[in-house]
Amino acid sequence: MIIRPSVVVLLISLGVVLRIAAETNRLRSLVFSNAASSMMMLDNRQKLGPGDRITFRVIEDQDEPQSLTITDSGDLAVPYLGLVHAAGKTSLQLAKEVKSLLEKELYYQATVIIALEVVNKTRVTGKVYVTGQVRNKGGFDIPAGDTFTVSKAILNAGGFSDFSDKKNVRLIRKTAEGTQTFVINVVEIEKGKLEKDMVVQPDDMIVVPARLVNY
Repeated sequence: MIIRPSVVVLLISLGVVLRIAAETNRLRSLVFSNAASSMMMLDNRQKLGPGDRITFRVIEDQDEPQSLTITDSGDLAVPYLGLVHAAGKTSLQLAKEVKSLLEKELYYQATVIIALEVVNKTRVTGKVYVTGQVRNKGGFDIPAGDTFTVSKAILNAGGFSDFSDKKNVRLIRKTAEGTQTFVINVVEIEKGKLEKDMVVQPDDMIVVPARLVNY
């Protein structure tokens, strides 16, 4: 059987096209995989709030990141979408929500990157309550953008009383699974073991017990 040169050229060309298509699909899958990984690296701890400034970008647009500010009502004016409620959500949670909304009608694939740029430090994220052997019991504001710990909360409550048990301070936290209690030795924190100084969350209760023997 004689194969004409034109057929050979056609077969070679077809093979090249198939290889290019396969490589293109491989690169596209790699890009989407990397983009998805980029989203999963977004902050999922710090809650956003009114007055916070964030950077916003959809990777597929290949545009420079935009600087956006959350309104006093807690909304974010997202390009192409309009207002999306942002307060009380982390960067990751908000990015996932915006991604879903964009992919409903506007995008086949939208990789949304949201990062907290500037925290509005005049707002608070909630209160922590301190009771027991402290000088001023009560609820104290947790400032946004601040690492507010058990020892800081006790200082805000005026510090320990003369008969406090610093070694057995209890942090009581309500979760979806129930109530958790952590025992914190503040004496160790005062000696430099700062890693033991737990960061408080809104509605935490700190209880400072009295020493069993007062002297």
